[in-house]
Amino acid sequence: MAALEIHNVCKDFGSERVLKDVSISIDSGEFLILVGPSGCGKSTLMNAIAGLEPVTSGNIYIDGDDVTWRTPADRDIAMVFQSYALYPSMTVRQNISFGLEMRKVPKPEREAAVERVADLLQITHLLERKPSQLSGGQRQRVAMGRALAREPKVYLFDEPLSNLDAKLRVDMRTEIKKLHQRLGTTIVYVTHDQVEAMTLADCIAVMRDGQILQLGSPDEVYNNPVDMFVAGFMGSPSMNFISAMLERDGDGYAVRIATPDEEDLCLPWPAARVTEAMTEQLGQPVVLGLRPEHFSEEDERLTAQAEGTLMHTSVTVVEPTGADMLLRLPLGDQEVTARVGPKCAVSPGERLALRVDMARAILFNAETEKRLA
Repeated sequence: MAALEIHNVCKDFGSERVLKDVSISIDSGEFLILVGPSGCGKSTLMNAIAGLEPVTSGNIYIDGDDVTWRTPADRDIAMVFQSYALYPSMTVRQNISFGLEMRKVPKPEREAAVERVADLLQITHLLERKPSQLSGGQRQRVAMGRALAREPKVYLFDEPLSNLDAKLRVDMRTEIKKLHQRLGTTIVYVTHDQVEAMTLADCIAVMRDGQILQLGSPDEVYNNPVDMFVAGFMGSPSMNFISAMLERDGDGYAVRIATPDEEDLCLPWPAARVTEAMTEQLGQPVVLGLRPEHFSEEDERLTAQAEGTLMHTSVTVVEPTGADMLLRLPLGDQEVTARVGPKCAVSPGERLALRVDMARAILFNAETEKRLA
């Protein structure tokens, strides 16, 4: 499988620049996911990699070869579309083998390839059916099989699961993960679903307005976002953003959250996580980023060992999800979401003691929305 390099790619549609100096490099066999809101440019970038959309400037390399101006047929890529794009008059077998037939692959090799991918995707029993006789998940498997039969250098997936229902989407996501682990293929995958991105990717590129805001592993993007957009986009429920002030606290620093009806909440900032960018904002408004799992229910038996700063608050909404419980509670002049264990015995209107894990909190500049610490 091939490595993929994208160097300073720009794409203009008339006077509008939809890709702005995009650069990405992934190793052979890596799973890259392009994620971002609708209209951010991820599908345009995918089409540029495929050769379906010529770039305005920049270069694209596959396996070290400059393919910027090559046709799609000459790039040795295979693409799986959102709409499946199956031929309705052909059987599953014919759909899978059609691309090989167009490339003049001998019949014995075509048949062997069909049997291989059908076994891999567990669709052998569907080979003589036509697309109209298949479910959505089965059609998607056939579309994947058609791509896998080719054994190209790079596979491109353009939102392949967006037309499936929720359970089937989860099942197919697992199948794609297993497939990548077995074959070690180089994959570029476009989605707007950040859960897909977190579960599938080796590397995530978060896009906004035609630019790459952050490129890194799922852990890096989730736990060390570069700005508020990335922090808020990755994670479900999304990160809580709380208006606060950064001030001195003895020899250290603290984040003060103004509360309208009670005494202000002052959260000490860990000394090991103080940065120069943060100290320059002393006395200025900042935004404190706390993910729902950064809150935990206070347990009196663990008080001596428990980490984090204790806070007391009322609960406005309780949302049981089975595996855990989401609580909506006021913090300052905002309402935030906390994720606690399923056995948390609390009802709307009651007060609750929670610990805030400031060791994992993130601080942002209130004006630029860039990360401070």
